[in-house]
Amino acid sequence: PVIPCVVSEWSVWSGCAEPCKTTYRVRRRHVIQEPRNGGEACPPLEERAGCVEYWTQQGTECKQSLIPALITTGGFGKARKKRSATDGNEKAGYCVEFQLVAITPGCLQSQHSYTHWMQYLREGHTVCVECQHPALDSRSLHCYGDGSGSKKNQLLHWQAVGNPHCKGTWKRIRQLDACSCPSVHSFLFI
Repeated sequence: PVIPCVVSEWSVWSGCAEPCKTTYRVRRRHVIQEPRNGGEACPPLEERAGCVEYWTQQGTECKQSLIPALITTGGFGKARKKRSATDGNEKAGYCVEFQLVAITPGCLQSQHSYTHWMQYLREGHTVCVECQHPALDSRSLHCYGDGSGSKKNQLLHWQAVGNPHCKGTWKRIRQLDACSCPSVHSFLFI
């Protein structure tokens, strides 16, 4: 008889492969029954997903300049505020202005509606990135990748959520209580 491949359920996701950098996590499954007599082949046995770990294995916070900022459109923040159930204990957010230095061509090659905001990323432009709950870490009271503690004119890295080919570098200008950039240049830390 034809016997198809049978595999187990997925394992839980592993931790990040390395702390303090954009890397990946893994989950696996194993073969329970090998296919026989022309049965259906086995599906992939491993999956990887993007991952950033902000704390070292020793429990200390990663050096900020090593961590890329993960950003999305500022419009997502309005939807996020509506969905979150505020309990009054959330810390107030803040805004960071950056000057875009370099952008990969992948930012312009996005075809999905949820990535259209990436077309407004242009080298030399000033952008505002808001840090708000839940991206605002309760221990450190900042958003990861915000460049706090970086040297003046230090190149920092960012990556757009939803398109792994859209990333680049920027320089931190200043931190403000509230953002004042036009909506197309307003983004959000994830």
